[in-house]
Amino acid sequence: MKLYKIKKTPIDKKGLGLVASCDIKKGTKIINYIGNIITKKQTEENPKFDNSKPIYLFNLNNRYDMDGDVPWNTARLINHSCSNNCDYDGKGLKLWVTAIKDIKKGEEITCDYGFGYDSDYKQFPCNCRSKNCAGYIVREGSRWRINKKFKKNKKN
Repeated sequence: MKLYKIKKTPIDKKGLGLVASCDIKKGTKIINYIGNIITKKQTEENPKFDNSKPIYLFNLNNRYDMDGDVPWNTARLINHSCSNNCDYDGKGLKLWVTAIKDIKKGEEITCDYGFGYDSDYKQFPCNCRSKNCAGYIVREGSRWRINKKFKKNKKN
C-alpha cells in the first residue's frame, strides 16, 4: 500500500501535492526521489536550471546531481513548508523522502527545499501558511535573515 495520495493542496496554487493515506511514523521512508543522474558540467550548461522555472535538482556528490524533473518522479509533487514533516535522506545515488515526525492520515507531506538566502530569494514566495513561515522558500538555517527584515519593516 502506498503511504500517500496525490491530491489538490492549498500550498501549491497550481494545485498538487502528496497527502498521507494513513498514519506515518517518524523515521518511515515514504517515497523514493528518482530522476536522471547528470554530471555537474551538464547542470552548469543546461539553461533548464536557471531559476526562472521550477527546478527539481539535487546535489548528490562532488560529481553528480539528480534531475528529478521527470514524469515518473511522483516525489517532485512534494511541496515546501517552513514547518516540514519530512526530509530528504540519501546514500550514494539514492534519495528517499523520510518522515522526521509522525504524520497523520490526510496531512500533507512536506519538505524544506533547502534554497539558499541569496539575491534571488524573493523569486520564490512560500505559501505554506505555517506559524514559522518566512514568506519565502529559504532553508531553515537562513530564515532568520528574512525574519529579521520582516521585523524591521513592521516597525517602520
